[in-house]
Amino acid sequence: MSSKTEPILRHATLDDQDEIAELICISTNYWYRSSGKPPIFNRGPETCRVFWDIYEAMDPGRCIVAVEPRTGRLMGSCFYHARQTHYSLGIMNAHPNYFGRGVAGRLLKAITDLADAEGKPIRLVSSAMNLDSFSLYTRAGFSPRAIYHDMIIPAERVVAGLDGVDRSRVRPAVAADVPAIAALEWKVSRIRRDHDWRHMIENKAGVWSVWVSPVGNGELNGALASINHPASNMLGPGIMTDDDAAASLIAAELTRRGGTTPPLFLAPAARPGLIRKLYDWGAKNIELHLHQVRGESVPFDGVAMQTFMPETG
Repeated sequence: MSSKTEPILRHATLDDQDEIAELICISTNYWYRSSGKPPIFNRGPETCRVFWDIYEAMDPGRCIVAVEPRTGRLMGSCFYHARQTHYSLGIMNAHPNYFGRGVAGRLLKAITDLADAEGKPIRLVSSAMNLDSFSLYTRAGFSPRAIYHDMIIPAERVVAGLDGVDRSRVRPAVAADVPAIAALEWKVSRIRRDHDWRHMIENKAGVWSVWVSPVGNGELNGALASINHPASNMLGPGIMTDDDAAASLIAAELTRRGGTTPPLFLAPAARPGLIRKLYDWGAKNIELHLHQVRGESVPFDGVAMQTFMPETG
């Protein structure tokens, strides 16, 4: 059989989880190394099991894999979410051994076909520095809608104090907040994913924290989730009505973590007041990401902080 035989696509099973974790680790680290950057998964593939664990707990059975017909090895994988208002494209990886075989394009088309069959747009967050993936998504009909600063604030700056914000109303979220969070996200982003927020607040995996900022009458002006895991240390997703609410929620979570390894967060370039505040706190730019959409979308009416898991767009 020719080594160029087309991959077989299927949905992943429990038996694939370890190989998917290895694939995520190898392919992601390969791209960063080839771009002259240090690997981001430096504790091995075992930690990358978190992607399978979280995605399966949140939205079971939503991972497509590409299989090499001759060997049965996984050539690539891609997670996706079918939400109330849209599809979201999750982490996609192709093994370096199979570059040039069209793996990513086939995985992407399988998911766009699913979304098209339901008449839903697809949203994703992708690196602005990876031109191969940018070209892949653009050819498939995605358009960039927003630019994001990937930032960290050094732990010593957090410990010294993040001033200029009022955190008096900020508190940990509870399950009863889900309807208000969903209403806020609909206002800001015109998307709904109530189940995601409920999952993060319940925090059965012990890796999530969620803050909210009430304004009275059962309404919120902000909500911010974060994940703290060796393979995923990020703030987000977050939705806020304005820059002050965003800054208060970011400060609350960073202060809670104190002097631990600083989490990455994506701050919208279109919110210069928020960006200025973050720089005043000592934020450093790490990378740039793009919010991209295939299909209908509207501009954000407020602050929408993206993340990599669960992707929101």
